[in-house]
Amino acid sequence: MDWPHDPDGEEGSEGKRKYGHAVLAKKIDEEEDFPLSAAEYVEQYGDHPVRIDYETVVSVEEIFDHVDQEEFADFIEFHQELGRAMREAGYWFYEGSDQFVRSRA
Repeated sequence: MDWPHDPDGEEGSEGKRKYGHAVLAKKIDEEEDFPLSAAEYVEQYGDHPVRIDYETVVSVEEIFDHVDQEEFADFIEFHQELGRAMREAGYWFYEGSDQFVRSRA
């Protein structure tokens, strides 16, 4: 896929290789962007690359295909939902991450 920028370049990783959640979170201003619409986020960043692991890059839109919420009240809610969606989609490769996650009832 042709990306609008290199996922490992300055625009994609701020000079250091960042993966998954960090790439998504850095696109948000915690003070000004909430409440945040999932649709607007995807409209603005959907074609941007997100490095999942050393050999896998997917688009923001592909990750958001697994997001259930339409709007996020704050940064914590955004992080929690994106983490859930990424784990569910198999995009979360941190060892032991399951022990820190409460299941949704």
